[in-house]
Amino acid sequence: MDIQQTITNAIASAFQALFDHSVDPDSLSLQATRKEFEGTYTFVMFPFLKITKSSPEASGEKIGAYLQENLSVVSSFNVVKGFLNISLSDTYWLDLFQELATKEDHGKFPPKNRKVMVEYSSPNTNKPLHLGHLRNNFLGFAVARILEAYGYEVIKSNLVNDRGIHICKSMVAYEKLGNGETPESSGLKGDHLVGKYYVLFDQEYKKQIKELTSSGMEQEAAKKTAPWMKEAQEMLVRWEAGDQTTIDLWKKLNGWVYQGFEETYRKMGVDFDQYYYESDTYLLGKDIVAEGLDKGVFFKKENGSVWADLSDEGLDEKLVLRADGTSVYMTQDMGTADLKYKDHRIEKSVYVVGNEQDYHFEVLFKILRKLGRPYGNGLYHLSYGMVDLPSGKMKSREGTVVDADDLIAEMVDTAREHTQELGKIEGFSHEEAEALYQMLALGALKYFLLKVDPKKRMLFNPQESIEFQGNTGPFIQYTHARIAAILRKAAQIDLDYSANQFQAYKQLEKTEQSLVFLLADYENKIALAAEELSPAVITQYLFDLAKEYNRFYAELPIFSETKAEVQAFRVGLSAQVAKTIKSGMGLLGIDVPQKM
Repeated sequence: MDIQQTITNAIASAFQALFDHSVDPDSLSLQATRKEFEGTYTFVMFPFLKITKSSPEASGEKIGAYLQENLSVVSSFNVVKGFLNISLSDTYWLDLFQELATKEDHGKFPPKNRKVMVEYSSPNTNKPLHLGHLRNNFLGFAVARILEAYGYEVIKSNLVNDRGIHICKSMVAYEKLGNGETPESSGLKGDHLVGKYYVLFDQEYKKQIKELTSSGMEQEAAKKTAPWMKEAQEMLVRWEAGDQTTIDLWKKLNGWVYQGFEETYRKMGVDFDQYYYESDTYLLGKDIVAEGLDKGVFFKKENGSVWADLSDEGLDEKLVLRADGTSVYMTQDMGTADLKYKDHRIEKSVYVVGNEQDYHFEVLFKILRKLGRPYGNGLYHLSYGMVDLPSGKMKSREGTVVDADDLIAEMVDTAREHTQELGKIEGFSHEEAEALYQMLALGALKYFLLKVDPKKRMLFNPQESIEFQGNTGPFIQYTHARIAAILRKAAQIDLDYSANQFQAYKQLEKTEQSLVFLLADYENKIALAAEELSPAVITQYLFDLAKEYNRFYAELPIFSETKAEVQAFRVGLSAQVAKTIKSGMGLLGIDVPQKM
């Protein structure tokens, strides 16, 4: 039983003993006491004054006295305007800390024997990964790690959009203008090279539209009859028909893109257990349409098209198969969902996709539940907002997108400049310094993109993200490096800070209690982050922990402390904070340095 449950049970007993009134302990809740007041937990009296039939202050005094008398862990209490603030004994804090310090797997939950798939990244093979993909990949990877820590068996998957008209646009432009250019001959990464031709297609297409409209053609007609667009559409038909020359070109360009993607994923520090390709899945789902017609989940219109009527779910009708028998995205997504289940027997499936697809996933999930899919209730769309830069919105086809590679390189340069200015690389070799810049750059980028609630649109500010003060990745990384230096010094002087060395320490300072409280709360935060699929819960926790540790470091001596048991406790406490920071940052996919 945890301490909060112990206290609420005792409060329920107090209501019975003092006021002859039965209260369900589960209906009682405690809050963390605000820092400006003395106490660990606060119980709010106001909702219970009908039971106590006295003022909030008098009621709080009675219950506080009962707790102090009947619960050994309660050392004192105070009442502020009907808020009962409960302080716990030093013995409790020391016992709790010893339990945490000797627990090898703090932050790891027992296996749930349940499988979950987290699908993220889902790039198009006609352009490099960009800033929006960074938020997507970091979110997906962090959520996968958090769910794994929470006890799920996690499969990280990537559904690659490797076919369609947008891919054919790059292919047409390359065929016309490529002159056999390769990543090697151009000095460009494969995804950047193919992305260049996607931009060139758009430029030429716009030029052709302008020429057609200036000769009197309507804008919409010009868009459809522009020569390069017609060629791209014809190429898509040839691709679907299996034309060998088209397939060979498609494979060559996609092969370059995959090499480029792998390099970017490696830089980003993300990976996948399973790849799915739309070229393999786009024909799936037609059998599900036939099944849905049999079950009455779908209906056919006079023109032969098949629809789902979701009006009873508060939505409208949704096309699932065109009149000519060809698939729409909904068809193949139904088929891919079945394929994922067939491959892995997953009970939960998380789709990390931008919020412009909210409606699509709402419809998809409702259809799969109506079809009675065994995984239907475990479907979840982790919808996230777009990322803006101070310079404004980005558009891939116009070549104004911020490429992930360029942004990572820029972040490394910023980290290098900022770290050198602050003199935090004294005694580093060139290789050590460069590794640190990479670590800080990725830490800054990931932390900044993960600290905002996923559902919110956000503004990414590269300069702000790299600061060593405030709610940033480098602040937390620096805190870890500071503790690592303390632990190195402890090793140099052969300081033993194991539990038996600080058992004589009996009176903890308030900031020490706060740190033990935060350390004990780590697993609760993992559980909350897993249930809400929000890495932002972990970032806020780590910021609070690092902030409290720095307060402890500023207020209390460590190596100049004369009492051996106090010194041992403070080094042991520091070690546990470092261990938790490393674990929590690891959940976010962020490394922490040993020195700075």
